[in-house]
This record gives sequence, C-alpha cells and structure tokens, in this order.
Amino acid sequence: MGTTALSVEKQTQNPLLRVAGLIPGILLLAAIGLAAKWIEQSLNGWAKANHIRNFPNIEYVLWAIVIGLVIGNLVKIPAIFQAGIDTYEFWLKTGIVLLGSRFLIGDIRKLGGISLLLVFVEIGGALLLMTALGKAFGLRPKLINLLAIGSAVCGVSAIIAAKGAIDADDEDSSFAIAAILALGAISLVAFPLIGHALQMSNNAYGLWTGLAVDNTAEATAAGAIFSDAAGKVAVLTKTCRNAMIGFVVLGYAIYWARKGQAGVVGNKAAFLWNKFPKFVLGFLLISLAVSLGAFNADQVKSLANLSRWAFLLTFAGVGLRTNFRALSRQGVKPFVVGVVGEVLIAVLTLGLVVGANRIWTL
Repeated sequence: MGTTALSVEKQTQNPLLRVAGLIPGILLLAAIGLAAKWIEQSLNGWAKANHIRNFPNIEYVLWAIVIGLVIGNLVKIPAIFQAGIDTYEFWLKTGIVLLGSRFLIGDIRKLGGISLLLVFVEIGGALLLMTALGKAFGLRPKLINLLAIGSAVCGVSAIIAAKGAIDADDEDSSFAIAAILALGAISLVAFPLIGHALQMSNNAYGLWTGLAVDNTAEATAAGAIFSDAAGKVAVLTKTCRNAMIGFVVLGYAIYWARKGQAGVVGNKAAFLWNKFPKFVLGFLLISLAVSLGAFNADQVKSLANLSRWAFLLTFAGVGLRTNFRALSRQGVKPFVVGVVGEVLIAVLTLGLVVGANRIWTL
C-alpha cells in the first residue's frame, strides 16, 4: 500500500509524466477548435456557393464554445482528459501575450483617458453595488467580498486571489465562482445580440464588453463573436481591469487583517507583485517590441496567428468547463445577487459607453 502510494507520488513529480498527462486533454481542445473552424468555413463556403447575401458570419469562437458545452454537459468526460482541459487558462494567457503583437503602443494609447476613466468607474461602482446587494440579501460578509471583487476586476482569477488573502471559506469561494461562471456563459449570447441590436461600433462594443464581462476568457470570446476588431478592444479593456487585481485584493486583505480575521499583510510591494497578473506585462512587452521594430511583418503575422490558435484552445475549454448541472447545485441567493448585480453593471456600463461615445466618439 505504502509502496504504491510512493510510486504514484514519484510519477506525479516527474515533469515528463506530468506533461504526457496533459496531451489527451489538449488534443481534445484542439479537435474541438478545429471542428469549430471547419464549421465556420463550411457554412461561409456554402452561403457563398449558393449566392446567399447577408448570411451571418458565426465566428469559430461561438462554435468552439457550443461544441464544448454540448460535450461537457451531455458526456461524462474521462479523467484522463481533465488535466489537459484545465490548461485552457494557460492558452488564454498565452493568447493575450501574443495578441500584444497586434497592438502598437500607439494603439494602446488610443484607448484614451475616457476609456481608462470608465475602467475605474466600473471597478468602484461594481464593488459598491455588489456589496449593497449582498448585504440586502443577507449573504455572509466574505462571500459578499468575493462576489464584489469577482464582478469588479477579473472574475474567477480575482476570487481565487482574494480567497487566500482574506481567509474565505471554500464554500464561499465555490458559491462566488459558480455565480460568475454562470453569468459569463450567459454573456456570450446576450452581449453580441445587444451589441448588434443597438448597432454599436466595434470600439464601443469592445469597450462595453471589456468593462462588463468578468472572466477574461468570456470577455475575449464575447468580443470576438461580435468582430475581430471588437475582440481586440475587449481584450485591451479587460487587461486594464486585470491590472488592478493586486490593489483591490490588497485593500480587502488589509481590512480583514485589521479585524483579526485574515493573515497580516507584511511587505505590501511583494503582495502586489505576487497578485499582479504577469501576462499583462507579457502583453505590454510584446507590444513594445513590435512598436520598436524588433519583428518584421512576417514574424508579426506569425505571432498573431499563434494568438488565434491559443484562443482556439481557450474557447473550447470554456465550453467544456461550463457544467450547468454543477452550477445549479451551488445555491440560490448568490446567483440572485450575481444576476441582479451583473445586469445592473451591464446596463450602467452600457449607458456610460453609449453616452461617452456620443460626446467623444470613442
């Protein structure tokens, strides 16, 4: 018995065996992504061959998510695939870093002071709104904090970062994560429909999506479903929100430490660096390198294509990881608070973006 346990432990510590264990799941992500791309190209080819005008171009992004959702909710996926499927967040961050090749530093500046101001307004407004709603529904204080942080900054990543910092219970983090994931899935359908109905520009829609959708994966997907240009703006806006995670979590950590209900924060600079999403720096470094001419045109094109491949795996993973039955077992109140709060945040940020666009033409 002990020998067997030791053997298993040695296997899990072997880097080559760990990498080999990722292959089945990654191949599944790739297969779903390629199937999504094939469906997109086949439908567009069929519409063109039959001279059907105004045929809606449904991007591979949506097909990858739909295929993943169908498989993830109708089929029991063997455990051998799980480790590879869980790499979808790695592919997301890799895709965002490589996406920096499509942004010159001048493009990032074009996001503008007004857009950056809206990022701060969204973060502050979401924190206050979710806190008020959580108290009104009688949720536990730390669960309220997790929902507020998740909706204000960057969804599940922010919740995970905050959980350890404020010593929240596993149950509270599970509730908060389930609520954010469920609402993220809804945004993939609702946001593009609303954007098209309101005839929003790529910049305005991308800004709204980056402000209102919590998880980076869902924000990226919801932007890309609308258009490639909107997807770029959504990623840039969402990246600005992500960059604030360390400061927001630090504030809550200090609050709970002073109440004696969390560990004391020692070196604040080290705390911020630990919580700061490093892929944001990667995105900026790639963008700076391209802006300075470190890559030629063919190399920039190759980096952009690699980014699309990484997102292909990401969106397949988003679908596979969204299990509606598991989400439905997490309880009612956090979902009610999450739904009401997210709808209000979406409406308020939409109003801010539409108003700003009329005045300054974002």
